[in-house]
Amino acid sequence: MLPCPNPPSLFLLLITLICSFFSAVSTAQQPSSDNDWPRWRGPGGAGQWKAPENIQLDWANQKPELVWKQSIGASYSGIAVVGNQIFTMDRQANEQTSEDALAGNERIVSFDRQTGRKLWDFSYAAHYKDLDYNKGPRVTPTVHQGRVYTLGAVGHLTCLEAQTGKMLWQRDLVAEEKAKVPMWGFAGSPLVINDTQLIVHAALQPNGCYAAFDCRDGKEIWRSGADPAGYTAPVLIKNGEHQQLVGWTPKHVVGMSPLNGEIQWKIPYEVTYGVSIATPLYKQGHILVCGYWEGSKLIKLSDDLQQAELVWEENEYLRGLMSQPLHRKDHVYLLDKQHGIVCFNLITGKVRWTDKNQLTPRGRNPQATLVWVNNSEHAMCLNAEGELVVTSLIPTGYNEISRHKLVDFTWAHPAYSGDLVFARDDEKLVCFRIPTKVSSSK
Repeated sequence: MLPCPNPPSLFLLLITLICSFFSAVSTAQQPSSDNDWPRWRGPGGAGQWKAPENIQLDWANQKPELVWKQSIGASYSGIAVVGNQIFTMDRQANEQTSEDALAGNERIVSFDRQTGRKLWDFSYAAHYKDLDYNKGPRVTPTVHQGRVYTLGAVGHLTCLEAQTGKMLWQRDLVAEEKAKVPMWGFAGSPLVINDTQLIVHAALQPNGCYAAFDCRDGKEIWRSGADPAGYTAPVLIKNGEHQQLVGWTPKHVVGMSPLNGEIQWKIPYEVTYGVSIATPLYKQGHILVCGYWEGSKLIKLSDDLQQAELVWEENEYLRGLMSQPLHRKDHVYLLDKQHGIVCFNLITGKVRWTDKNQLTPRGRNPQATLVWVNNSEHAMCLNAEGELVVTSLIPTGYNEISRHKLVDFTWAHPAYSGDLVFARDDEKLVCFRIPTKVSSSK
């Protein structure tokens, strides 16, 4: 007969198990809230942070405070936040094939929002043969209804259980569907529409420039278009009862039916080196695309979204690259490759001002992520130097309010949740708390 543990030991063991259980539940099953940042550029991909009302944007007297720091591998992947979990991707060296610099594992990893403790990771082999800028994956994980969806740089489409990291399904789009990897790898984050379809931009062969997969099991629903893959996912737009997927390939701007992928209109746009990167912007019945080499184009859509016509194009001041522009009222704020932040009228394309590279240094590949703070004129901007910059973006001029360095050089998109900001570079993931105003009660 085995000896029984004494009562105090048994009691302590039970207490430990119960506490561990509820700790795991509170971490993994945290309900969704206004603090969620579940995909690239936040809720709805709108690039708008729902900040606390008492957030302090002037950091002259109080700087953002480091809450925690966690080691991480190299990657361009942005950060998603849902409940008490954060998600990102990186690349880990494969020790068994260390002699091959292009061999390694892509990794999807989740951390605790409050402490930075790693909750789980999931990795798979991914060989970066012929891939330029090959340090790691590109996409921000998409988290929806308890699942995490990612697209690796060389075509691994993966669905995991958000709480545990358990793989639910995975598709190797290159091996299975002969997807053609663009020069800099697949970079468009998967888009969930109508809770059932997962849309990817991955150039399946044949005629699969865009494809829809069933969120539940990964089975293909439809594919559409013969163009090669660019670097951005499509966007779902709505006008009244009408819905449409709008995508930007290296050859066209296209409108497609979300039901079956049928192409309903397309506007030619030949892009040098295939760098169609920034997601199309749909505002005031128009589509805006902003390119590096060929500049920006504005396209007017009919009310039923079935017809499109080119309104204007500009290639002197409006040459965007990776940075998603912001729109407010009648104006757009875009990071141009030469002039820095440029303010222009959406409908006319007329330039109002440039910041003359104040926000981020001029370079070959300038980058800064721009996010509105609530419905105000203020924007949070993480530049390529890893500096978080608070600005006022209005038609009358650029005005910088605060600046604080969070990480080293980065192109990865940060995430905002409550009064916290999460950012990363190629070695670390950090969480900073933004100061809040102290109420002056008597």
